Amino acid sequence: MSETIILALASIIAVGVVAIIVLLLRPRQAPVDHAAEQRLAELNTRIDAMGSWLQNSHAQLQHTVNTRLDAVSQNIGESMKTTTKNTTDHLQQLHARLAVIDSAQKNITDLASTVTSLQKVFDNKQRRGAFGQGRMEAIVADGLPQGAYEFQFTLSNGSRPDCCVLMPDNRRLIIDAKFPLEATTALENAKTDDERQQATRQLRQNLGKHIDDISGKYLIKGETQDVAFMFIPSESMFAELYDAFDDVLQKGYRAGVIIVSPSLLMLAIQVVQQIQKDARMREAADKILIEVGLLIEDVQRMRDRVENLDKHFGQANADIKQIVISADKILSRGEKIKDVEFSDESPSAEIIPAPIRKLGTGE
Repeated sequence: MSETIILALASIIAVGVVAIIVLLLRPRQAPVDHAAEQRLAELNTRIDAMGSWLQNSHAQLQHTVNTRLDAVSQNIGESMKTTTKNTTDHLQQLHARLAVIDSAQKNITDLASTVTSLQKVFDNKQRRGAFGQGRMEAIVADGLPQGAYEFQFTLSNGSRPDCCVLMPDNRRLIIDAKFPLEATTALENAKTDDERQQATRQLRQNLGKHIDDISGKYLIKGETQDVAFMFIPSESMFAELYDAFDDVLQKGYRAGVIIVSPSLLMLAIQVVQQIQKDARMREAADKILIEVGLLIEDVQRMRDRVENLDKHFGQANADIKQIVISADKILSRGEKIKDVEFSDESPSAEIIPAPIRKLGTGE
C-alpha cells in the first residue's frame, strides 16, 4: 500500500514538472532560432516519451492499485468471515453461559425458598423440635442396628426422652433433641451491646434450665447411663456455645449432660456401635467357652467308656484263651485213649472213672 502511494505521488510530480516546462518553452515574439526549434523538438520528443512513460506508469499504478485492492478486499472478506465465526461462537458460548446462569438463578431461587421454609420451621417451636428430632433420628438409625435403640421410650418415672440407646449393661443412654433456640436466634440477631447482653443472659438461663431438666428427668440410677446427650442440630450454634459459653458446658459436664453437635453425635454413635459389637463378641466368646467345656466333658466320658470297653475285651480274650487250652487238653487225652490196645484174653479191664476237672482250670 505504501508503494502505491509513492507511485501516485511520483506521477503527480512528473505531470507538474512537464506543465512547468511547457509553460517555460511557450514560443515568444522573438526572432526565429533554428537551434531553439531543434531543442524544442527534442523537448517535445522527451515530453512525448515522458508522457508515454507516465501513461505506462499510470496503467501499472492502476493495475497495482487494483491488485492491492483485490487483495485487501479478499483479506477483509476472510477477516469478516473469521470475525463472524468467532462472533457466532462467542454468542453460542454466551447463550450456554446464560443457560447456566439461568439454572443457577433457579437453584438460588429454590434455595431461597428452602431457606424461607427452614426459617418458618425454626420460627415454629413444634416444627423446630420435629426438625431436631428428625435429624437426630436419622443419625441414630444410620449408625445402629434395629433393636439397639428406641424413640420416645417411657422410663420408670414416666418421662419420655427423644431417644434411648440400649447399652450392653442394660442401662439406656438418653439423647434429648429439644434445644432452646429462641435465645440463640436473638443473640445472632442482636445489633447493639445491650441486646447482645440481654440475649446472652437469656440463652445462659435457658441452657441452665434445660440441663437441669435433662439431669432431673432422664438420669435414673440403675436404669440409665450416668450421662445424657443434649443434641444441637447446628454446627454453628455449637461452635458459638463452645466459644462463648464455657461455663454452661462445664455445668453440663458436672450434671452429666453432654452438649453434642451432629458430628459429635455421629462419633458417639460409632463408639456405641463398637461397644455393642465388642459386647456381642464377648457374649459369643463366653458361649464358645461353655460349649468347649461341655465338649471336653463329653470327650472325657467317651474316653472312660472306651477304657471300660477295652477292659471287657481283655477279659473276654483271657476267657477265650482258657477255653482254647481246655479244648487242646481234651483233644490230647482223646488221642491217648484212641491209641490204647485191648487183647481178647485179658480179663475185662476195669473201667476206672476219670476225675471230673473244672473247665478253664488249666488241669
